[in-house]
Parts: sequence; C-alpha cells; structure tokens
Amino acid sequence: MRSKVFNTLVSIVIGLLASAVLTTSPNAGSLEPPGPPTPTMKTLDEIAPTWHQVLPASQRFVLVMGNTAVLDKETGLVWEKSPSTSPVTWFEARGQCSARVWGGRMGWRLPSLPELGSLTDPNNPGGFPPGHPFTSALSSFYWSATTDAETPTMAWGIGFHLPRQGIGAKTTSQYYWCVRGGQSHGDAY
Repeated sequence: MRSKVFNTLVSIVIGLLASAVLTTSPNAGSLEPPGPPTPTMKTLDEIAPTWHQVLPASQRFVLVMGNTAVLDKETGLVWEKSPSTSPVTWFEARGQCSARVWGGRMGWRLPSLPELGSLTDPNNPGGFPPGHPFTSALSSFYWSATTDAETPTMAWGIGFHLPRQGIGAKTTSQYYWCVRGGQSHGDAY
C-alpha cells in the first residue's frame, strides 16, 4: 500500500513539474528545455574582415595602440608600424614575435603567407601600397609562419622587392613583421 501511495505522489509531483516547465518555458507545449536565442542574420562585414574590399591606403590603414601599430581595415589585422630591421632566422623571428609587447599588448605572431601577402601591391615598384603608414618597411624578404609542406626545414615568405612569395631555409637570416589578430593557424609552424 505504501509503495502505491508513494508511486502516486511521485507521479503527481512529476506531473506538476512538467506542467510548470511547459507553462513557463518559451517553448510552451514542448518537453525540450529552452535553447539558445535564435541568431539574427548578419552581413558579411559584421562577421568577417573585409578581405573582399579594396580600399585606398588613406582609408585602409589606421594608426592604433599609441601610433605603434597599424590596423588594416581590409583584413582586420593589426601590424607593427615598424617591422624588424635586423635579419634573424625563422626560429628567432617566431620567438621575437611571441615575446613582443607593442602598445601595451601581447599576442603578436608571425603572419601566415596569405596574411603577409595582403600587404603587397604588385603594381607598385616598392611592393607596398602607395601612401602606407609603415616606417622601416624594407623592400626585402620577410618570413611568414608558413612552413613548406614538402620540406619542413624551409619556410615561405614574401619578397617585397619583387613582390612575390618564395621559400628559404629556416636557418638563414631574413626580416620579419609581427601581426596581431586574425586566426593563428596551428599548422603554420
């Protein structure tokens, strides 16, 4: 008799709880718990950098972090205003960027090959967009974080003097340019 009363009470309590969930849930009439809010549709510019836009240098680059860095509004990346002027190995370049503090911020890294390539202007003899705000940028080869898939002892970079991409032995000394933001690609190292 006790178990029958107990089972009846449990059934009543479960029924009351289910009723409360159904009447207070935004999914009234459903036994499913309420889910996350429905996302609203966003434009491409709201969810991704504006890589599809081509802006003149006067609108593309903005000095940030106390004028020590440059925001590229086309890519959403933040670049050092003054890249390295001393060549180092690829390994040293990685370490230098990882340890970098510019504008009171850490989180710097070597850019991927496509990110570094986004700074080039093949129509300009110096390789950089006319009117760019960078100082100390040399028309030389700069390391990227991208390792050559077929030869892991080699890494890709951009020769701004050409401008075109190429590979070099990671133990040779080249220039580097640290970036912040975007997505660091784990397979780039």
